[in-house]
Amino acid sequence: MTANMTATAMPEALGVDVCIVGAGPVGATLACRLAAAGMQVAIIDRAALPPMEHPAFDGRAYAIAAGSRRLLEEAGVWGRLPMESCDINEIRVTDGRPGQPPSPLFLEFGRADADQPFGAMIEARALRVALNAALHATPGLHVFAPDEGRVTRTADGAVIHTTSGRTINARLVVAAEGRRSPLRDQARITVTRMPYNQCGIVCAVAHEFPHEGRALEHFLPAGPFAQLPMAGNAEHPNLSALVWTESEKVAHRLADLPHDAFTHEIRRRMGDDWLGAVTPVGRRWVYPLSAQYAQRYIDTRLALVGDAAHGIHPIAGQGLNLGFRDVIAMADILTQVHAAGGDVGAPDVLRRYQARCRPANMLMLAATDALERLFGNDNPLLRLARDVGLATVNRITPLRRSFARHAMGL
Repeated sequence: MTANMTATAMPEALGVDVCIVGAGPVGATLACRLAAAGMQVAIIDRAALPPMEHPAFDGRAYAIAAGSRRLLEEAGVWGRLPMESCDINEIRVTDGRPGQPPSPLFLEFGRADADQPFGAMIEARALRVALNAALHATPGLHVFAPDEGRVTRTADGAVIHTTSGRTINARLVVAAEGRRSPLRDQARITVTRMPYNQCGIVCAVAHEFPHEGRALEHFLPAGPFAQLPMAGNAEHPNLSALVWTESEKVAHRLADLPHDAFTHEIRRRMGDDWLGAVTPVGRRWVYPLSAQYAQRYIDTRLALVGDAAHGIHPIAGQGLNLGFRDVIAMADILTQVHAAGGDVGAPDVLRRYQARCRPANMLMLAATDALERLFGNDNPLLRLARDVGLATVNRITPLRRSFARHAMGL
């Protein structure tokens, strides 16, 4: 009798087109985008996804490229942001040393270089809130969180058994679990790692003068220092995010400095005083930096996206946007196959995804690695060469606009 009752209580197996493991920004956006296109999608994450998270400002933010913003709009996420974003209308790229004025040779992307903002800055907590709301509100999207899944893949399909007792049958499983992806390891996909022995310091500053939507990328010997414009709030009407690179020991030492000393170190790296007096606000975060890439993005009924497939140096601010480009490519391919009644997990479909994404991603990884080695250097000859290079690109309008369009993901 107990066995019959247990069998009756067991929920029926859920059939979906795609099961995504990992509800971070990339995995959650993919789930929303595919479901918005009419596909049946399941998403599993170890963490709970409450409707609101981290109500206090913590200084973390994302630079969302124009192409990524379009994706978030199509996925039904952008319209759910609980607070304003801030358009990036200008980007100035300079070279210098801490405590000294920047080189007079620079590269600047202005309003005349694009017919729309280059991107937008949004607080990390705002994107999380919008993603969680969209996940629970999109028809055809089944959320299992907090939960975990045991995945079995065969040529005919995939079966996922969740810790909560559900069985999910899927045509395709997508690993969006981050750099330490268990599904990638299960598929024995080799990963090449490139340590930088550096850390990124992330925080926010309130400042005296408005930023006018202008971002700064200031290259220093230890690594890039980026100021990114953010929407202000009642307490701090002028607000920017900072991301800068230092060696591991120096980064932790700087992050632990008292308020006034930390402010002094920020001012030394700003290059000039165009923002006026600055005051750090919110928490300070320190993240180890490295690059890595998977030797392949696919296996039987499996595809990797985002950090599970690649991780790059943040020197160009393209890490999350590169993951969103994976989502754009996968959504384009899968929605076409689904609309035609095809199998979204078939080998030829997955090969199309890999062929579209991996070469471009490897090129971006190589470019960011080369930039880090070229600009994270105080050699006088290299300094002169890169300064002249920046100024040359700045003077050649078609080349400058081509760089801008590529960075926008358009």
